[in-house]
Amino acid sequence: MKRQDPGTHAAPTVQVIERIFSLIDVLASREDATSLKEISERTGLHPSTAHRILNDLAIGRYVERPQPGSYRLGMRLLELGNLVKGRLSVRDAALAPMRELHKKIQQPVNLSLRQGDEIVYVERAYSERSGMQVVRAVGGRAPLHLTSVGKLFLATDDAQRLRAYAARTGLHGQTRNSITQLSVLERELARVRLLHYAQDNEELELGVRCMAAGIYDDQGKLIAGLSISAPADRLDENWLSQLKLTADAICATLGFSQPA
Repeated sequence: MKRQDPGTHAAPTVQVIERIFSLIDVLASREDATSLKEISERTGLHPSTAHRILNDLAIGRYVERPQPGSYRLGMRLLELGNLVKGRLSVRDAALAPMRELHKKIQQPVNLSLRQGDEIVYVERAYSERSGMQVVRAVGGRAPLHLTSVGKLFLATDDAQRLRAYAARTGLHGQTRNSITQLSVLERELARVRLLHYAQDNEELELGVRCMAAGIYDDQGKLIAGLSISAPADRLDENWLSQLKLTADAICATLGFSQPA
């Protein structure tokens, strides 16, 4: 039988991994350093067991010891978290949930970002077999104030920035339903902030209505919008709950936690 080198550790077991996770969860629940006694009590681990695992984690910088007998999460976890964050793409995170939503409603689902005074469509989920539908071209652009996603972004602007937007664009309209007056737009954006979603009622194109929900990153910043576009007489208000659930799922993938 091969002898194990006494200077090496045995291969980790599932039990050890579970203990590591429980220790990290306890440290993550506290902003300040946590005493070994409290860690032991909250994890149910014997103090000597907790101490041994924490010391090993400290060697790898996953845990820090600001003073003897107390521990907090280490910088290595931040470094790893930043690596994961850097690899996340809102487009990649959104595509599968968008396709699932399209299967349910059989109407196009769009992902849009803000670029200056416009939104740009960066992804879509649709099917050529779904009959009458409104398909937005990837790379297409539209004014913020005429679109549901654009209104989500404008609703995050303060009054000064909104006035500057209105001055730059002139709030030009494209249909008889377009919002072309600043006072009307301000009321519309107040409604968006209250309801946490936005709508386009044939404002960009006659015969087309849209609804949109926001996508937020791990810092709570609005980075994209998810929207459903449909012929005006076919847009179902009951889709809104499904749209919000899909947007929330994408937000969770990007690290955003909904406020309690």
